[in-house]
Amino acid sequence: MSLRLSVHDAALPFGDDPARLGAAADRFLAALDRRPALLGLGEPTHGVEAFPRLRNELLAHLVERHGFRSLAIESDCLAGAVVNDHVTTGAGDLDEVLATGFSHGFGASPANRALVVWLREHNAGRDPGEQVRFHGFDAPMETVAAQSPRASLLAARSYLAAHLGEDRVPHDAGTLTGLLGDDADWSEPEAIMNPARSVGNTPRARELRLAADDLVALFEAQAPGLRHADSDAGFERAYTSARTARGLLRYHAAMASAAPDRVAALGQLRDAMMADNLLAVARAEADRGPCLVFAHNAHLQRCSARLRFGEIDARWWSAGAIVASAVRDRYAFIAADFGDLEGGGPSPQEDTLQAVLSEATADRALFPGKELAAALETHPGLRERVTDDPRYVPFDPGRLDAADAVAFIRSVPGWKGTIFANAPG
Repeated sequence: MSLRLSVHDAALPFGDDPARLGAAADRFLAALDRRPALLGLGEPTHGVEAFPRLRNELLAHLVERHGFRSLAIESDCLAGAVVNDHVTTGAGDLDEVLATGFSHGFGASPANRALVVWLREHNAGRDPGEQVRFHGFDAPMETVAAQSPRASLLAARSYLAAHLGEDRVPHDAGTLTGLLGDDADWSEPEAIMNPARSVGNTPRARELRLAADDLVALFEAQAPGLRHADSDAGFERAYTSARTARGLLRYHAAMASAAPDRVAALGQLRDAMMADNLLAVARAEADRGPCLVFAHNAHLQRCSARLRFGEIDARWWSAGAIVASAVRDRYAFIAADFGDLEGGGPSPQEDTLQAVLSEATADRALFPGKELAAALETHPGLRERVTDDPRYVPFDPGRLDAADAVAFIRSVPGWKGTIFANAPG
């Protein structure tokens, strides 16, 4: 018998019991060298409700027992203000908040509806300092398109003009509006595959990039006075608009490039914007408590992200890697993965991490990273799980150092269209 732990012994099983999930989370956090300011929880694919449901359960425990006071999810950073206003003040109708406060179609998720309802109920009647805030930290873009910078650019300029005066703000609002033109120019669906269809390298787009950079610089130079004249929260919201406008214009410029590393350039720009937003969340929440961060594993892991699709094989630094390089041990990350799809779909191939973890738990379990790595020394030669669907990214056994733990669900319900391209749809 090996002196090393078996994978089964490394597991902290919690099944459907919130108390056991809380105990597993307690043990995980106690083993960290330092309490994280940002705790990431990943998911290996979008659209499988088991993972955001796990997020909801974990958040409730972290709020009650560990002083967490915010949640940041992979959704539009500007639209997220709609959700935060609702959960902290009750503003807006729930259905409208779900429709407009989430991007990527995430407002249709039952788990996200349950999240918003819980946050509002928890926050009602509490002092603002004790409320749990909601943040989106993604850029306002979808898989095949990025939004026009109109809303973010003009909002940022309007804020500066209101607090500093028109004469101190460069770039007239009318001039910017003229340069922005029709929003349809920016959301051209063919631009993601055909750089020639992108507006991002036109003279007006280049002029707008300079304008956005000027506005960001003004926010940074005038930050003390702006925070005093308004509030930290008001400043941060407007500053996010300015940074978002600049980031969108950079992204559109990259879309217009025909360089061979175009896909990697787009990926790194998006993850850099995510990281910038997460660092802003950490600053804003520093005096209140830690933040739970929820997104795809690929964005939160402490290593490079990778996209393999057809002839494309692109790599860039993930948002998690960028954040970790800035805050060191104030960032921790729990990756998530699963074994089987309920009702069909292939089981994990033999000698994969997912097959080994499936054998080690009957339902749901947390595998702390150090213990898992030690246990896997008894399972040399694990290979990556193979899937034809780029939406699902199996956790790579060769990158265990990119996470502090793995939350594993042995069997999850499939979703519309199913995760695996070769599984029944």
